[in-house]
Amino acid sequence: MFAPAILRVILGDNSSQRVTFQNGLPGSVNELVNEVQRQCGFNFNFRLQFMDALFGNEFMNLTSMDEVQDKGTIRVVPLTDATAPHCGNIPSPSAAALSIDESSSLSSGCVDTDILSSPESESSSSRSFWPSVFRVPKFCYDAELKLDQGNAAYREKGTLLTPDPKLKSNILEGLVQEIVRFKVYVTDKEFNTVGEALISKHPCLTEKGSLTGYAGWKASLKNKLAIYRTHLRKLGCPEVTINSLKHKPEGKLSAASNIKKPRRSEVNYCPSYPAGESDKSLESVRVELLSDIKKKNNREVVRMKMDKTFAYRRHEVVRDTPMIKDFQARWPALFEVSEINAEFKRITTMPLQSKFLSQLDVHSKKLMKLFKKRGGQIGRRLENIVAPMVEDDDVDLGRECVIRALCVYLNEDPENLLREYVAADEALIQGSIEETTLGIYVFKQRDASQEPDIGIVLEGQVVLQELDNVALATAMLFGLMYALNLNYPPELKYTFEVLQKVVMELEGTTLSKKAQALKNRLFQ
Repeated sequence: MFAPAILRVILGDNSSQRVTFQNGLPGSVNELVNEVQRQCGFNFNFRLQFMDALFGNEFMNLTSMDEVQDKGTIRVVPLTDATAPHCGNIPSPSAAALSIDESSSLSSGCVDTDILSSPESESSSSRSFWPSVFRVPKFCYDAELKLDQGNAAYREKGTLLTPDPKLKSNILEGLVQEIVRFKVYVTDKEFNTVGEALISKHPCLTEKGSLTGYAGWKASLKNKLAIYRTHLRKLGCPEVTINSLKHKPEGKLSAASNIKKPRRSEVNYCPSYPAGESDKSLESVRVELLSDIKKKNNREVVRMKMDKTFAYRRHEVVRDTPMIKDFQARWPALFEVSEINAEFKRITTMPLQSKFLSQLDVHSKKLMKLFKKRGGQIGRRLENIVAPMVEDDDVDLGRECVIRALCVYLNEDPENLLREYVAADEALIQGSIEETTLGIYVFKQRDASQEPDIGIVLEGQVVLQELDNVALATAMLFGLMYALNLNYPPELKYTFEVLQKVVMELEGTTLSKKAQALKNRLFQ
């Protein structure tokens, strides 16, 4: 049992309150956000910042629980509702104004601050993450009046309200409008959170005939959302039209087959084009980019045009699923460290490189303890993999060892992720690359003083090379899987699941048994 902890939470100017944690501080930033949201009764999205003594007690974005101590101070920074306009008029998200240069390897130490984005970039994001606590919206005036009366009767006599058709329709319409602020394809678990929130706020709507108390509401809501998606398809919403029958491959002409929807916490999965833009105008910008990337000191122009063509590029990736070779020829600017970072943030609204490396460092110590406890043949393999860390305290080497060991711990072969070649024959190397579907290569010379060439291979094509270290290459490979909408390879599915849900904290509430077991041990 952990000792209780207390934090001072600054809510705004001249406003703060205590938040108490009876079982000690949460193990992750997401859990802390959820608890602050619950205790403070917030119904809006926000980020947390901590008071950093290294910078004169300035507030920095919180990305690691290592920065929070008992009786410490954190601050709530609201994220405006403008982060989620409706599907019909979704603008293209502008690129984040980075406060640190993500093109660097960040290998000198742990990155403990998030990448700050400008207000413009936040306000233009088409959607936001599904909330940890779903907020039931206010319904129309007469509906709220009926519900207030029903809740009063429930509190006094325990009487449940049987909504008339008009009231039920108003409730379902209001819930659907709130849901589509986040996504148009909702999982069963997310429907459950909506149902729970509804009967929690309006207990008079509880259904006696169902075990959960909201089974009927859930079924009606699913049907209502399906009808609303039909309406959105007629309006040309790309997230829905991408699944129309005319876009289905031959042999799969069924409305329920091959549904393309966010599966890994993508916030901007298939956004609408910027206002006034069309396929023709955005194609002309793409063609301009082919010459822009060849010019010196032209990074800002490339960044702006890549941002402008984001929706056009996503439609191509999601709808057409092009071959990597063809897509790289059309969008060569995407295959650079800075643009992979930018594309990942456009898709998820989260920084890639800084969070990946910092969170890897945060978990490394506990992961090492788990590796040492593992016995048998796997334990011996883990011991051999992490042995170089004892002899050399290099940060990059340590991260590489942890990534390799993580694969082994999850009973997967690190050779499927990372292959080394030492002064090998070029023809042999090229043949091996052409047979590689997805992975990282490391070319080492016999002369140890020469830096190795580290790169990424997708579908037999070298898409990125001369990276600084293996950890950076892993982060970029992870980012490319989002940017190119690639599935995790079956032989590494648990490794990438842990990187996504535990390290990057994307959709960290739904895990496989193996990933959940690892997460439980990490936070014991």
